[in-house]
Amino acid sequence: MELWPCLAAALLLLLLLLVQLSRAAEFYAKVALYCALCFTVSAVASLVCLLRHGGRTVENMSIIGWFVRSFKYFYGLRFEVRDPRRLQEARPCVIVSNHQSILDMMGLMEVLPERCVQIAKRELLFLGPVGLIMYLGGVFFINRQRSSTAMTVMADLGERMVRENLKVWIYPEGTRNDNGDLLPFKKGAFYLAVQAQVPIVPVVYSSFSSFYNTKKKFFTSGTVTVQVLEAIPTSGLTAADVPALVDTCHRAMRTTFLHISKTPQENGATAGSGVQPAQ
Repeated sequence: MELWPCLAAALLLLLLLLVQLSRAAEFYAKVALYCALCFTVSAVASLVCLLRHGGRTVENMSIIGWFVRSFKYFYGLRFEVRDPRRLQEARPCVIVSNHQSILDMMGLMEVLPERCVQIAKRELLFLGPVGLIMYLGGVFFINRQRSSTAMTVMADLGERMVRENLKVWIYPEGTRNDNGDLLPFKKGAFYLAVQAQVPIVPVVYSSFSSFYNTKKKFFTSGTVTVQVLEAIPTSGLTAADVPALVDTCHRAMRTTFLHISKTPQENGATAGSGVQPAQ
């Protein structure tokens, strides 16, 4: 029986040695820790939310944010937020931001304003305590495989965000993207803003590639610049104006992303060279 503690200690030492010697082992260990933190914190935060508010409400997001903001201390990450006041105005709006990796949740919680909910794919609802805490936080889940259902949810949300003074956070790229640029935007967020006649507030996160890279398998400490751009009004716009609205927002966010990221591009130039941040 005394052999098992020795074997466990030996395995732990071997794991620590692998993490020290192998960049890939360190990467996977940190990702595993991140996932473990997400599940553990979700379970604890769910209990706190139920005790504090009794069920599903946007007010639970402040509790969730408090827990998630502690993650950065485990990884040595720092968020430099520029012009956060643009998110704090007491009015409904649609917030759009770029979507890079599993770490986006930390960045979102750094700047999440009051009475703000997110839209997420329905599959996340079934991730145990993670799905539960998202539900309790008021997240709206859409089934991307059934467009009619997704449209119904968005139509209902457009009415609720005005009636309940909600801000809605959406990733218009639709999927994670770590290629050093922005993907084309899907139009759902912009139709929602036009339908509700509320402004769009773009939020741009600099590239994570200097400290987090799934292809090269490294995960170190670093700083993320978060730039909140000026609101784009939609008052008086109709569905016919959505394509131009998408293009305006994408160009402003892409210019800002390249400027604040300063990551090497394929042609050898530095991202952001020769471009100015969107005003």
